[in-house]
Amino acid sequence: MESDLIAQSLRDSLWICLQMGGPLLVALLVVGLAVSVVQALTQIQEASLAFLPKLAVAGGGLLLLGPFMTGVLRDWTVTLFDRMVLLGGLP
Repeated sequence: MESDLIAQSLRDSLWICLQMGGPLLVALLVVGLAVSVVQALTQIQEASLAFLPKLAVAGGGLLLLGPFMTGVLRDWTVTLFDRMVLLGGLP
């Protein structure tokens, strides 16, 4: 019983990490790929050209996905505390 709840919690935590980090990482991957293609085509190898668009997308993505991430973490915290109470056997 206890090992099932612990295994389920670990599985859920990995899913939460994927939900929270996945969309932002995919957006940064797409922007990084686009910038590298532009750099290869124009042969402009400026470091700030590669960094600034990714920084802007990361900031914008965090602003747009912030409420979603907060809601997911809040729900996960409630679930985790409920499971701790269930495992601890609080009367």
